[in-house]
Amino acid sequence: MVDTQPHDRSASIARARALRAQSTRAEVRLWGWLRGRGLGGLKFRRQHPIGPFVADFYCAAATLVVEVDGDTHGERVAYDARRTEWLLQQGYEVIRVSNDDVYQRLDVVLEMIRAACERRIAERTAAHPASG
Repeated sequence: MVDTQPHDRSASIARARALRAQSTRAEVRLWGWLRGRGLGGLKFRRQHPIGPFVADFYCAAATLVVEVDGDTHGERVAYDARRTEWLLQQGYEVIRVSNDDVYQRLDVVLEMIRAACERRIAERTAAHPASG
């Protein structure tokens, strides 16, 4: 079951700041391509608080969360599943990639992220067309 208790926003922000300072090499590498609208002009945030969780990367225009899973995630499967379930229930899409994917198939990872963002933005635009 997903925790629906209210969360402390200031604690989430402090945790996000701490996580930014402790980024993995894979997160730093991916951030180098996502930052400054480097992927198709899309704006991403790094270690962004969403509810009780902190997303590795977040594109608000596409309501897309990108999680980079390292070797330590094997023991965090239940936590990650609970977090993903909560995010999906809130209307976010979650893409999970491994450190190995970032190191060995970065072009595929970037294309997957770009395509998911474009699809989500198109879906949101179709659902809420601008009046004119």
